[in-house]
Amino acid sequence: MTTPVNSQARDLRRVIGLSGGTALIVGITIGSGIFRTPPTIAGLVPNPLVIAAAFVFGWLYVFVTTPTAVAALSVVFAEFLLNVLGMSADASTVQVIAIAAIVSLTWANVLGARVGAAVSEVTTLVKVSALAAIIVGAFLLGHGSLSHITEGGVVQRGGLARAVASVIWTYDGWVAVSMIAGEVVAPERLMKRIIIVGMLVIVTLYIGANLAYLYIMPVGVMAQQKEAIARTVMTAIAGPAGGTVIMLAIITSVFGALNGNLLAKPRVAYAMAGDGLTFSFLGKTHPRWSTPWAALLIQGAVAIIMVLALRDFDTLTTYFVVVEWAALIFAVGAVFVLRRKMAAAPRPFRTPAYPWVPLFFVVGTVVGVSAIVWGQIQVGNFSPIYGLGIALAGFPVHQLWKRLKRMP
Repeated sequence: MTTPVNSQARDLRRVIGLSGGTALIVGITIGSGIFRTPPTIAGLVPNPLVIAAAFVFGWLYVFVTTPTAVAALSVVFAEFLLNVLGMSADASTVQVIAIAAIVSLTWANVLGARVGAAVSEVTTLVKVSALAAIIVGAFLLGHGSLSHITEGGVVQRGGLARAVASVIWTYDGWVAVSMIAGEVVAPERLMKRIIIVGMLVIVTLYIGANLAYLYIMPVGVMAQQKEAIARTVMTAIAGPAGGTVIMLAIITSVFGALNGNLLAKPRVAYAMAGDGLTFSFLGKTHPRWSTPWAALLIQGAVAIIMVLALRDFDTLTTYFVVVEWAALIFAVGAVFVLRRKMAAAPRPFRTPAYPWVPLFFVVGTVVGVSAIVWGQIQVGNFSPIYGLGIALAGFPVHQLWKRLKRMP
């Protein structure tokens, strides 16, 4: 049960190149966020100018954060699909579609990383094209006003704190490419390029899309749009047909982000099992397709449970953001510890401007997560506290795991 899995390099095939890796980081990060969260942020911040424990970390990825992200994306995918079809988005129908999406993509990624990467490349092309169409169309064909960007009301600290969760959800995914490093061709050369190119694309598209939204409509109107904001903008530019096309692109975007999460994040549990840091069954690879099928199936199953239990998109995303980024504080903080304890270890990649870059990340994330939790408590939402409680449960589970390791 706890025997380490040996030779990850032998088990995983290096089949992902620069285009596949870039598509993955862009595909996971650009999912539902840029199409769904701007109205939420606009309502909370009505001013356009404002807009390690290793085992426990693995515990979070397998049983909390990854399944929650997958569940949230599958739910919003189902809602958008029903919206396009003109059907009522009742809870049971949403759950059926969400579960079907999880099952189909889990199976696709069991078949191989090349299959999952190919899906990411196609869906990433669609979502980038959709955002580019919104940006170019708004400023060339739309009848908006630049004055909307400078107009706005007073920003309340509570609203700003709650809006942080939506912003973090929108940008989440930027670290995912590191999780498939074992399947990237020449990772010591390509990983840095993938991250830099991917994040430049993401930031450019996000800033451009938000400026396009605000150019077409004032912040007060934007706050009322919810998931229809991109459709509203494109309908104003190109008519009802344009609105329908952009909604189909959004559905593809969410589907691609869902696929990217199922492709990349199970690799965390797989790698930890290979190092003997968690249960060895999570390190099993498929004998034919060389994929971490056990981790994929377990995380898919937990995601289905999340769909059935939590349901609400906003609750799922807030729950996810607080726990995920609390874990990242310790993960990045571990860089300081490892640089000290393993000073002589080979390092094909070094953190630029160390120690200031990781220190800035840790301090900024502590402030951001604290703001989110405080803002949610102010409105009576204690789900982030419950999520952190489940995270802390990983410590007694770790003690149990250590006892099992000592058993003959």
